[in-house]
Amino acid sequence: MANAPDRFNLFLLQPGEQRIEVQEDMRIPNAATFVFNKEDHTLGNMLRHAVLAQPGVLFCGYKVPHPLEPRVLVKIQTDGTMTPAEVLQQACTKLIVDLGSLKQSWAKEVRLSNDSSGYGAGAYGTQLWNTYGAGAPLDATGDAYAGDVDHAASGAIGGYVDM
Repeated sequence: MANAPDRFNLFLLQPGEQRIEVQEDMRIPNAATFVFNKEDHTLGNMLRHAVLAQPGVLFCGYKVPHPLEPRVLVKIQTDGTMTPAEVLQQACTKLIVDLGSLKQSWAKEVRLSNDSSGYGAGAYGTQLWNTYGAGAPLDATGDAYAGDVDHAASGAIGGYVDM
């Protein structure tokens, strides 16, 4: 596309550019907008859910100002027991713990599936198997494929998950 930005500009910070900027809201009490540069809906939606799970949060929403601009604005308003920055820090800490737990669970399921059936995404009877219906084949390195495509027949096209 002629108007698409260079791919590296979507995630590499430019000299002098900060990853996070804080804009205090003077019109609304206990509110602030956090600008995350070089981020997209993935982080915005995860942060919104994590912040809303924190006590004392009255509002949290996010927006991406323009699809070609890699910025996410997250607005947080609290009841005053904690500042928006404190709430955001707690939410980020919780997200890091949750994602670490997810990674460990995924690795455990892949190991179990290698030991028992040769298929990824969970051996028969495990939670991942029951959730998604069947295991997915592994490639030569032991990485699992996601989705319900017959990867052996399709030449491993689509849904590759690299852990």
